[in-house]
Amino acid sequence: MADRRTRGSDLSRTTAARASAIAEQLHHECSILLELYRKKESFTADVTVADGRLVSVPPPSSQLDTRDKLWRLHSALLQCRSLLERAIAKEEEELGGGKKGDYETQRKMVKDRLSLLLINTGELLKAVDGTAVLTPNLEGLELDGPTILFELKLWVYRIFREVDYWTKTAITTLQGLPSVIAKERVRTTRVRSTRSARR
Repeated sequence: MADRRTRGSDLSRTTAARASAIAEQLHHECSILLELYRKKESFTADVTVADGRLVSVPPPSSQLDTRDKLWRLHSALLQCRSLLERAIAKEEEELGGGKKGDYETQRKMVKDRLSLLLINTGELLKAVDGTAVLTPNLEGLELDGPTILFELKLWVYRIFREVDYWTKTAITTLQGLPSVIAKERVRTTRVRSTRSARR
């Protein structure tokens, strides 16, 4: 029995480390994508985009347990993927597919890596909670996007920045998880041991 708990804890630590490494790679790829997009659209450093998050999740709190932190992160990443998919479709629809270059290749790489990160955070959530992953409500997301060309370009850029923001948040959250998961496993084991000793 103890061996099974140890394997489960090791699996969670391994999954958290893998997810963290994927998030770090995604962050690097997002940085490249943002740079390629700025060059493609001739955006200068002083281009301003609207403040505020596009993704809607509960605010961070030190009171959140591991499950809630993971759910918050997973929910945000799911919303990011929906926004990213819509931005790609809208961009191709409004601006034309054109020839595939570095920008399009990088954009696809970011989308694929984000999907991989979602799979891993889903596995972590399942390991901590033991239930299927909840799908967040996408109501209220700006999935349609603007119709004026320049506003569309800013909207796409803002989505790329949102993915970058949540990728950085994922790195921070995931790097803090292995010790938290291990502590929760120990606490659960102690509770079970105490209950067994009482019988």
